[in-house]
Amino acid sequence: MGKILEIARRAKKISYNLSTLSSSTKDGALKEMAKALIDNSEFIIEENNLDVETAEALGKDRAFIDRLRLDTARIEQMADGLLTIEALPDPIGSTISTWKRPNGLEIGQRRVPLGVVGIIYEARPNVTADVVGLCLKTGNAAILRGGSDAIHSNKAVIKVLWDAAKKVGIPHGAFSLIEDTSRKSAETLMKLNGLVDVLIPRGGAGLIQNVVENATIPIIETGVGNCHIYIDGQCDISMALEISMNAKVQRPGVCNAIETLLIDEKISNTFLPQIVESLEAEDVEIRGCEKAKKIVGCIEASEEDWHAEYLDYILAIKVVDGIEEAIAHINEYGTGHSEGIVTSNYFNAQKFLTEVDAAAVYVNASTRFTDGYEYGFGAEMGISTQKLHARGPMGLEALTTIKYVVSGQGQIRK
Repeated sequence: MGKILEIARRAKKISYNLSTLSSSTKDGALKEMAKALIDNSEFIIEENNLDVETAEALGKDRAFIDRLRLDTARIEQMADGLLTIEALPDPIGSTISTWKRPNGLEIGQRRVPLGVVGIIYEARPNVTADVVGLCLKTGNAAILRGGSDAIHSNKAVIKVLWDAAKKVGIPHGAFSLIEDTSRKSAETLMKLNGLVDVLIPRGGAGLIQNVVENATIPIIETGVGNCHIYIDGQCDISMALEISMNAKVQRPGVCNAIETLLIDEKISNTFLPQIVESLEAEDVEIRGCEKAKKIVGCIEASEEDWHAEYLDYILAIKVVDGIEEAIAHINEYGTGHSEGIVTSNYFNAQKFLTEVDAAAVYVNASTRFTDGYEYGFGAEMGISTQKLHARGPMGLEALTTIKYVVSGQGQIRK
């Protein structure tokens, strides 16, 4: 694993230079990289096709293939994300607050980079551009370790980005891809104390749990997404149908898609047959509670289904006795990612917003919006479900920390 150690040492050394790069230099690089993605989209798609063909040959499901696949529209969105990051204010060096003590000391908080940011992620090659863009803007060195399923795609994206970045003077080692996709390479990255300042796992439950249990460097835990939408007894039925369908089938293989639909018993006989008909038209398998099974004749859900992050065309449905039971179910089984309610009752909406414990809570909107791009961040490092330092989609500020700067006129402590 000498190559990984070499990458990390170089990144650590370079991180001090990156922290002092001017905003104009960083923004110039982001513009060049965005242009390069568009100009080289044919090359990137060709390399991505190699990964897609391998995944199809291995029998990967269609949700997995969807996460893996790049096309012209998705590459354009990657480029647009970099341009959005470029247009955002540079957080580095900004003063958060200042105050003066009775002894005359002037104390301030200044935003600074984290240093070296590592990320271990799975078959999402668009993440490669997101990570590079966010880390560059915040003056952090980035070490990326993607999975074997997307190795050709990741190598292509990194090559295109690096060829563009070096044109404007970004130092070698500012961002690097670990091309070794073995388990050993991930284990090595997890234990680079003193070289990597923070590690972010982005992927399924198994990957995240492995990093949580084995990393010896600080981590930011991103979200397993067992997300829910509760259909309140007082709601616009057509809105509820549209939101539920979008939240499940628009991209079922991503972490902000819902895995459980909760329906107020008062409207279950009306709403449940309609939503199941729409879901089954999209080949979604329904697993329902005993009450739901009696109404629509679906597979009966097990206890494991309430915990599951399917990332697939499967949905668990539970009929509940009002908002209290819905909130209790979400807080017991949810993963703190994204939760939603569809309601026309103001008080139920406010109760849901207040009492549901999650990084993002929605009223009358799809959970699919929990995304750095949709929130106006340009991109995200991941969606944090923890409560320390960062929570929700992690944009620029989540990749910074605080430095105290103190100015005096000769004061000494007595």
